[in-house]
Amino acid sequence: MQRPRPLILGLLAVTLAVVVIWAVWPAASQPPAPSNQRDARRAEAQETAGRGSATRPSDLDVRLEALRQPPAQPDGAGRNPFRFYVPPPPPPPPPPKYVPPPPAPKPLGPGDPGYVPPPPPPPPPIPLKFIGVLEVGGRKTAIFSDGRGLPLHGKEGDLVLGQYRIVRIGVESIVMEYPDGRGRQTIPMRGGQ
Repeated sequence: MQRPRPLILGLLAVTLAVVVIWAVWPAASQPPAPSNQRDARRAEAQETAGRGSATRPSDLDVRLEALRQPPAQPDGAGRNPFRFYVPPPPPPPPPPKYVPPPPAPKPLGPGDPGYVPPPPPPPPPIPLKFIGVLEVGGRKTAIFSDGRGLPLHGKEGDLVLGQYRIVRIGVESIVMEYPDGRGRQTIPMRGGQ
């Protein structure tokens, strides 16, 4: 085991002595600054007591009139121990008044003046499928399918199935109507679909 060197031990001793002297020296350590007026008066009183001087009359000022004020009355929600006033929020606006919508007008009946009867319902759609055109000698013949069996055919002006009249045969569509002229419809060609 090695012995510590005397130079290192000497430096440690000098450093320790400097630290001890700095901590004990009265001029080196200053008391912390007082945080408020009461602490400042207390620190000043301790200094004067330490010096042995007499107390000043301003140090004995108690202000008894401040002690005679009536305490604040607690009033529930408005009580504030720090006496910092925050005004209450304004009251909410009143809700809008409900105005009921006007009643719906009564529908007119057959006996009422101004009554217009509803139009008759339209005829049902023609249930035939236009699947092609056959042209022989300049005359066109339309070919149909009703989805139940053999194909049907007819020329312009003919009745198909005794219920539908062929008005006009076009290249990709056909115009048909009921025998009384109602329900005219254009049926596009659907081919073999």
